[in-house]
Amino acid sequence: MQTGDGEVDVFGVLGGQYQNQVLRFTNSLRCAFVAAACLVAALAGSPGVARAVDCPQKPSAHLPEATQPLNLGEIKLQLLDYLCFGAYDRDIEKVLADARAHVEARADKVEKPALVLDIDETSLSNRPYFLANDFGTIMQGACKLDAGKSVPDEPCGFNAWLTEHEAKAIDPTLKLFNLAKSKNVAVFFITGRRDNERPSTIANLKKAGYEGWADLMMRGPGDPTPVRVFKTSERAKIAARGFTIIANVGDQQSDLDGGYAERTFRVPNPFYFLP
Repeated sequence: MQTGDGEVDVFGVLGGQYQNQVLRFTNSLRCAFVAAACLVAALAGSPGVARAVDCPQKPSAHLPEATQPLNLGEIKLQLLDYLCFGAYDRDIEKVLADARAHVEARADKVEKPALVLDIDETSLSNRPYFLANDFGTIMQGACKLDAGKSVPDEPCGFNAWLTEHEAKAIDPTLKLFNLAKSKNVAVFFITGRRDNERPSTIANLKKAGYEGWADLMMRGPGDPTPVRVFKTSERAKIAARGFTIIANVGDQQSDLDGGYAERTFRVPNPFYFLP
């Protein structure tokens, strides 16, 4: 709804009855970002926090202005701080450490144990792609990663990024993968990627160190099945083959919903949301 000053009245669009709820939600998010900024500022001087070469030299520690609505540019600064100064990697490691402990405890307790892994932002990291695109998603176009660079200098098309096989392993997940294999646990990749991307996906997984999985399950080109429905049906197929899925690991709730797993483990993904 347009105000007299030409501005958009968000609460007029949503309906006045939602104004208080939206304000409380916005303030909660703002408090979370302020807390994150304070944490990053404290970590900036801490020893042992690794910085990627593609990251800023120091955190922004930017505090959103409390009287203003959430701002996309400010959120991006918070995300950079989260990604580049250790918190993101520590959060992933915490989740995967729990998953490794569970797999180790359950591997010899069931017949035909299985581990299910998602790929993007669970097994392989597309962090350079998102940093090159300022956290945006670009499907088409070239993606050039010069020698010695960890992030493309120009906007990067995701299809070209897949073809280049440059995504690195998320190390705690690779450790889980290798632990599972050492315990005779069959590992299944279930991904929302399309089957026409199978050759480049296999090449990237192998380049990143994943070798010896049981199966790679992908959606058909043009298949409109939602990710949650597709992944649930694929886990059901694994169970029908006599496997017990002792752990299912993903970065989206849609990777995990639907059952057919003893336990689920969700790693953080600050880049995108898939319903």
